[in-house]
Amino acid sequence: ISYYPGFLPMKTNCQVASNLSKVQDCNCGALKSSMQTSSVARRLTLPTPGPLPQVLIALMAGVILFFFSAVGLVLVYDLYHLGRVYPGISVAGIDLSGMSTNQAAATLAQRLTYSEDGRITFKLGEQTWEAKPAELGLYLDAQTSAQAAFSTGRHGGLFTRLRTQFTAWRSGIDLSPLFVYDMRAAQAYLQRIAAQVDQPAIEASLNIRGTQVEVQPGQVGRNVDIAATLILLENQLRSLKDGEVPILMKETTPAILDASTQAEAARRILSAPLRLFVPDGENGAPGPWTFEPQALAEMLTIERVEGPEGARYQVGLKSEQIRAFLEGIAPELDRQPANARFVFNDETRQLELIQSAVIGRKLNIEATIQSVNQKLFEGEHNVPLVFDYTNPEVGNEATAEQLGIREAVSVQTSYFYGSSAARIQNIKAASARFHGLLVPPGATFSMAEALGDVSLDNGYAEALIIYGNRTIKGVGGGVCQVSTTLFRTAFFGGYPIVERHPHAYRVTYYELTRSGQVNPNLAGLDATVFVPVVDFKFTNNTPYWLLMETYVNVQARSLTWKFYSTSDGRTVEWETSGLQNIVEPPEPLYQENPDLARGEIRQVDWEAAGADVTVYRTVYRDGEVILRDEFVTHYMPWRAVFEYGPGTKIPKNRNKED
Repeated sequence: ISYYPGFLPMKTNCQVASNLSKVQDCNCGALKSSMQTSSVARRLTLPTPGPLPQVLIALMAGVILFFFSAVGLVLVYDLYHLGRVYPGISVAGIDLSGMSTNQAAATLAQRLTYSEDGRITFKLGEQTWEAKPAELGLYLDAQTSAQAAFSTGRHGGLFTRLRTQFTAWRSGIDLSPLFVYDMRAAQAYLQRIAAQVDQPAIEASLNIRGTQVEVQPGQVGRNVDIAATLILLENQLRSLKDGEVPILMKETTPAILDASTQAEAARRILSAPLRLFVPDGENGAPGPWTFEPQALAEMLTIERVEGPEGARYQVGLKSEQIRAFLEGIAPELDRQPANARFVFNDETRQLELIQSAVIGRKLNIEATIQSVNQKLFEGEHNVPLVFDYTNPEVGNEATAEQLGIREAVSVQTSYFYGSSAARIQNIKAASARFHGLLVPPGATFSMAEALGDVSLDNGYAEALIIYGNRTIKGVGGGVCQVSTTLFRTAFFGGYPIVERHPHAYRVTYYELTRSGQVNPNLAGLDATVFVPVVDFKFTNNTPYWLLMETYVNVQARSLTWKFYSTSDGRTVEWETSGLQNIVEPPEPLYQENPDLARGEIRQVDWEAAGADVTVYRTVYRDGEVILRDEFVTHYMPWRAVFEYGPGTKIPKNRNKED
């Protein structure tokens, strides 16, 4: 609550009367002093004054007489206007001369009606609101205004009061009225206006319904700035005149006012099917993969993100859904780098390319997700997958000199007389995996890793395999012919053998000579591989690359394995313990097979005696031993197995197992 235009502190009537009594006491004192002075003058004997002193005395007496006359007039003037406003005093042009305080207050209250009769118009655009000053908390304080008029000329020292009274009498003094302003009423009035015109800030919205994109623009928030408007109102009220007060507004811009750009991006994404493809376009590459607009709509996501320039909507496909899809197709897309494959020309002593190098690739899932969203945002729907590429160690331009390949360092041949067509097919399929393959210097070679998946899809057929304690028909029978030949080539080449597993029983295939005869000295030089559990490994412990070549001669029933590199002068000596601890095979097993005809008997497994054999190897270089190892093999005794048709009479003294 404030008072304005303002007023000075006033003295009460009692204070005025007190001042007057003090003046009277002062005059009486002066008179007494004068009388005492005259008495003394009569008692003293003084020289008779001349003419000049008499003039001075007369002049002084005149001044004193004038002074006391003036004081008397002032006292009479004050006494006459005791309790009344001095002449010439007015408030807001209303003459209050000679009125008591109550009379003056009543007069002002009657004539100063601005609080009720005034009009303040608030304006906001085309909207207006009209209010009385009284509604806005402005009231006339008539009593205080009258008291201010009464106090004029009654403050300060004697000469100050006289000067004020004289000024009022001569030219008049007009005082401003005093009003009480309760700002709380004005604030409440503006709050009622604000309730009508305020509007909240609303962010733009973006939604997907089916394949349709719905967008709603944002709204700028507008609120009455009450504090600033009150300042303008107060200035207008001080003028005590009707007037117009503009309503000041504060605006609040939402973080996202417009989403039309993102809406257009969403429409572009859903405008056509998405097609993902392998970028190099190689023959037989998987894909392409197509996503129709409806599927894209289900994957579409709208995220609110904060950036250096403020908040915005980001439109794209859901990363987790794209990631799950890409992780599903990644295994068939990923490709290990592969060195170029060569054969060594024994005449020119140069390498001849038989298979180009393969650049390795791995699907970069995160980069693909980013690329898909970026391309779709730009309106592109044919998007290549993103790969990380790895170059092989040996490219197509490699030379024998660069790789240190100058000669054959180990050549071994095994024979497979009596093998079925299925077994021969498997030998050819398995050995082809190693033809032209390179082994880096210092590397340990894994046959299982290079062989890969042994399955019908990879060109293998069903043939007899050893599984558990039985010889059964399975995919890949004959692969061990390849592993045995590789073992012997590494063995006689003097390379360290890291991992080797013998067969469960002696297989005559692996002991055949070129003439077709069985050589018992080859017992213990076999090796089996069963991917991925059983492997054969050796190490190329030379500073040169090693090139492997495999050749299958179906007519000769032979498999030849060649190692080409640079000889470091190593030689191999070996010996065998021969077959020891020989155990005769059990009696043959006969079992019924309902698929066979009555009287039909078929052998499905062959007997083999059990035995132990140890092969010793010593590798020399320049007369010094660089490697000495031994290979211990235990062959279990193995019985023959026969199958017969129902009702068939089997030989006597034979075990029968149904």
